[in-house]
Amino acid sequence: MPEAPLTPARRHVEPVEEGDDLPPAPFVELGLSTCFSLLRGASDAIDLVTTARALGYDALGVADANTLAGVVRLHTEAEAARLRPVIGCRIETVEGLAFLAYPQDRAAYGRLCQLISTGRMQTLTGEWQAKGICEIDLAMLAAHAECICLVLVPPSDLNQLFTVKTESNIYVFPGRESPASPPVSTSLSLPFPELLPKLVHRLPTMRHLAASYLYVGDDIARIERLNAMARANGLGLLATNDVLYATPARRPLQDVMTAIRYKTTVAAAGHLLEPNAERHLKSPQEMVRMFERWPQAIQATRDLADSCRFNLKELRYEYPEEICPEGHDPQSWLETQTWEGARGRYPEGVPEGVAETLRRELDLIGRLNLATYFLTIKDIVDFARNCDPPILCQGRGSAANSAVCYCLGITAVDPAKHALLFDRFISEERKEPPDIDVDFEHERREEVIQYIYRRFGRARAGLCATVIHYRPRMAIREVGKAMGLSEDVTGALARTVWGSWGTEVGEKNVNESGLDGTDPYLRRVIAIAQQMIGMPRHLSQHVGGFILTQGPLTETVPIGNGAMADRSFIEWDKDDIDALGILKVDVLALGMLTCIRKCLDLLGAHHGRELTLVTVPREDPAVYDMLCKGDSLGVFQVESRAQMNMLPRLRPRQFYDLVIQVAIVRPGPIQGDMVHPYLKRRRGEEKVEIPAPAPEHGPADELSSILNRTLGVPIFQEQAMKIALDAAKFSSLEANRLRKAMATFRSRGMVHELEDMMVGRMVQRGYDPDFAARCFNQIKGFGEYGFPESHAASFAHLVYVSSWLKCHYPAAFACALLNSQPMGFYAPAQIVRDAAQHGVPVLPVDVNHSDWDCTLEQGGRALRLGLRQIDGFPEHAAAMLVAARGEGGTFADAASLKERAGLSPALVERLAAADALGSMRLSRRQALWDARSLVAPKELPLFAAMTSRSEGEERRRAVLPKMPLSEEVVADYQTHRLSLKAHPMAFLRPMLGERGFVRAADLRNHKYRATVQVAGVVLVRQRPGSAKGVCFITLEDETGVVNLVIWPDLMEKQRKVIMGARLMEVRGRVEYDDEVIHVIAMHLTDASASLDALSDAERLMPPIARADECNRPIPERAGPGARTHPRDVRIIPKSRDFH
Repeated sequence: MPEAPLTPARRHVEPVEEGDDLPPAPFVELGLSTCFSLLRGASDAIDLVTTARALGYDALGVADANTLAGVVRLHTEAEAARLRPVIGCRIETVEGLAFLAYPQDRAAYGRLCQLISTGRMQTLTGEWQAKGICEIDLAMLAAHAECICLVLVPPSDLNQLFTVKTESNIYVFPGRESPASPPVSTSLSLPFPELLPKLVHRLPTMRHLAASYLYVGDDIARIERLNAMARANGLGLLATNDVLYATPARRPLQDVMTAIRYKTTVAAAGHLLEPNAERHLKSPQEMVRMFERWPQAIQATRDLADSCRFNLKELRYEYPEEICPEGHDPQSWLETQTWEGARGRYPEGVPEGVAETLRRELDLIGRLNLATYFLTIKDIVDFARNCDPPILCQGRGSAANSAVCYCLGITAVDPAKHALLFDRFISEERKEPPDIDVDFEHERREEVIQYIYRRFGRARAGLCATVIHYRPRMAIREVGKAMGLSEDVTGALARTVWGSWGTEVGEKNVNESGLDGTDPYLRRVIAIAQQMIGMPRHLSQHVGGFILTQGPLTETVPIGNGAMADRSFIEWDKDDIDALGILKVDVLALGMLTCIRKCLDLLGAHHGRELTLVTVPREDPAVYDMLCKGDSLGVFQVESRAQMNMLPRLRPRQFYDLVIQVAIVRPGPIQGDMVHPYLKRRRGEEKVEIPAPAPEHGPADELSSILNRTLGVPIFQEQAMKIALDAAKFSSLEANRLRKAMATFRSRGMVHELEDMMVGRMVQRGYDPDFAARCFNQIKGFGEYGFPESHAASFAHLVYVSSWLKCHYPAAFACALLNSQPMGFYAPAQIVRDAAQHGVPVLPVDVNHSDWDCTLEQGGRALRLGLRQIDGFPEHAAAMLVAARGEGGTFADAASLKERAGLSPALVERLAAADALGSMRLSRRQALWDARSLVAPKELPLFAAMTSRSEGEERRRAVLPKMPLSEEVVADYQTHRLSLKAHPMAFLRPMLGERGFVRAADLRNHKYRATVQVAGVVLVRQRPGSAKGVCFITLEDETGVVNLVIWPDLMEKQRKVIMGARLMEVRGRVEYDDEVIHVIAMHLTDASASLDALSDAERLMPPIARADECNRPIPERAGPGARTHPRDVRIIPKSRDFH
């Protein structure tokens, strides 16, 4: 299933028809803060624009603090509402001054972007700037202010002192031999009225002084004083309401935001809060009335807005051109590279169909002037493949529809074998950039990223931003804290939210937490938290979307530093750059590529097989036999619960079946009700029929070329698009609208118009109405998530390679999976267990045999766990241990680890707790005793130290009894999250057996729909969006896994158990289909307390599998300095909530 999005679905203004423009208003609000003035602005662009249009504004000026992050959203919504956006920002300097800054033209906008970029990328002293901080001083502002209309925002206290740096009037004349001294600067502290003339002198483009009502009783006198100051200094007065939200109803949210920003509570915030709810967007008529004494202040807003005509549409994107050698222009060089690559791809001659496709694509690329884009991608891919050792990479996404990308070596989808739809990738009608995604090994992607920075420079390259929003859990915690609720109350509310996602905190959440849902104060907290959900929290970096430009990127969009070292990213996210038509290069990380590379290295080292992605043997029947059993744990893309259930039903026997397998378990085919018809036809239970139009409207085989390979059932996005073109006779422009609609159905509301158009035309041409409706429902599903065939084919290559490795070399595959963690769906415990079930001897972690990574022994047949599996044991300590073992041989006792490897007593104790001293014939308890005796001696005189006995040394060695097996298992789970000795459920089985509980392995022996009782530790909880509220839980016992299905009504009744239990007892009905067994839950019991009986540990928490929809980061592992016993540390994570 798809990963949950990092951002909620973006809302949009209902577009206003052309010609329905508003007349010019007498006043334009220029002091507008959106929600991208983080924890200050309390309304988003859509609310501000909607309110502005309702109030009669024809233009609106955006002024977020030291950022342009929100300008594209306001621009997009304002354009849709037929308003003119006035692009600018609020510059806040380190001296404490504030200015509204509006560029008059494109060049001035570039200088404003450079100013913000400089403040965000380096400190005033030229050092690397921390993320989220912007330092701008008056000197920087003056240097970038040309053609930028500056409006000085006065402080609330007009007598406030400001300290500014100014050049001294002392000049040091140089001597004959000494160089001229730099100008001497000095600091001056002046009240605002005395500072104003100096600002006018330093900032020639500052021509206005802002005036707004503060509503504190002396507003008229204050504005009169500002008017006098403005006149005395040759400035004009400019009216603003310093808007923080769209309507007065958002004032409580803004108060809470202020309290969060200042790390206090609303009750204690005092004068930090606005005194009233007047900071909303007022109508032009209301502002005219308020400033009737100063009509020139109203007129100034109109004049300034009219003079600043810059529009974001003026941004012209130019791709880098230096990747082209002398003597070639980009297009000719691309054609040369493409045909050379084609000859390499087809050594026996380029098929005529492929050659024709290449000619058509190259012609279109030339007309759209996109050659440099393709050459840049090739340059990045060539860098990765020319590294030593090479970095595995593979292109995917809609780019896989391109034969040019295939011949350039970017993608692996052969146009001679797959029906490609180049128009989905790029077309003249789309008027927007293509999208090429390239996956790299996740452990080595940073090398590629830094290459891009070196190649183009940080002023011309930056990652896209990702806007991190407040989700329900964080919203209720932050709002509750600001409103004065105790941590236990906010925690209780937060724990009732499913996962980190969702869109609301409702009354049922309050009732579930045991709180009084009728309490008016609590209801107010919940209401404000509901408003907070979806508000931007901070900007983060995109997973890999790079923006590259020919000129300075800092003149197009501000760039800031990321939290990661040597990372910088722009202030706009992928939707913003799509809206402006800016090209993006996706440099993505894929853990499976790392795993495959490590596995291929192991095959070369232990089995003498030097293979690559291309040379892995194809169409191996044994591989398909394995997949038909649903045996795909660890295999790329088909290891999830839904995919494992589908494999025995679909029964893949060839590569194209894997392409369908990858694509079919997606919301598109599911919501279009295409899955079951396809499976029935594949099994021969239903006749394969290709829908056809009425004879008078077209040939009977109109859709045969589109649907033959998928048995008459549309599975892929390309098929849905081709049906619209061929069966509904959509024009290219209409098809482009349909393609756009796939991603915007929920927000734009174009469903009914396009549905009537497509379904109506198909029915009119004689197609079955049910088939037409299902085709369109499938397209709506693609709006949620769906795979094009080219994308599925790219992924299917990796599915097959990883399946082949698992089938023929399970030890090497498991070893590579463990060494590539964290990645994939499953935790190390499940990977190790699966390897053992495939006949792989798994050997424990041992100081005399293990390296940092897991390794292979016994001729590559056995898997030795590495030191990396021990929680809290650092890699540098493992390197010291391995080096000492290589120099001096095996370790004899715990003391030699300290003396020879230089490990601290704490690290030796961690090894002992993990039972890694087994080769010394020491039990875990004995090893712990010996390790804890290694107390570091006090400093002694130099010569006395030679003969002194270390403190803690025993005169007679104590011999301790072994731990009970149950305690050993608990200690294993707590120190390296898995156990080779036994499963925790094995110790509970006698008690469960007496109560009639069934083992997972015995479920097949029960009748269909028989009532059974099962129990197990919770591995995975899932609630996919396409499952209509159904929850899926995977339990594990000592014999295997149990797949639970929980219907929505039971989910609501037993929500607390479902969300919180670590060990579940379940009563339900067993159902099975082919190899797939489910238990339909009827009642669930939280039996987590049973785990605590296995040991005197504080808590045993069973390991939880990772998932491709992981919504919560993996908890940090305890550091080596922790002195508590490992069994008392809560290391194994709680379950994940997937929504």
